[in-house]
Amino acid sequence: MGKPLKTDHSTDAMKFSAMNTTTHIIEENNFELMFEMRYARVYSNSDKGMLICELLADYVPIEDFKEIFTYISGIAAEGKYEKFIFDKRALRAFHQPSMEWYFLNWKNKMLELGITKHRKILPEEKWFERMVMIAKDQIIKNNPENIIHLLDIKYCNSIEEAIMI
Repeated sequence: MGKPLKTDHSTDAMKFSAMNTTTHIIEENNFELMFEMRYARVYSNSDKGMLICELLADYVPIEDFKEIFTYISGIAAEGKYEKFIFDKRALRAFHQPSMEWYFLNWKNKMLELGITKHRKILPEEKWFERMVMIAKDQIIKNNPENIIHLLDIKYCNSIEEAIMI
């Protein structure tokens, strides 16, 4: 057996505080919890035409990732949504195949359903942001028929900012 991991209580407190703030902002803006799974919570505000997916784990296996987004597709198909907010702050692992599926398959389906605004909240680690940008550039280069030019994609620092812009 290895040594027990040290707990960094200041980091835990910051995560709890951010989680509390996120919950408050979601409630304050009248989002309804649509479903919660092991790896994600999904909220909806049909009046504002917005969906939020908040990842809860540092890594999401691709099959679970696809299942989450398939459920989101079902919610999107039942309403008039135009904005999707993807909160990835809990992630600590970057998974290229998940990003490719999300970018090339799921976003196409969302465009068909009217979701053209995508707001993303990345983890604070700069290496994660670099990996996302490198992967995004590669996907665009390898898939010239992609729909990115039809989407309004912005990176945000918080749920509140993502709701506002």
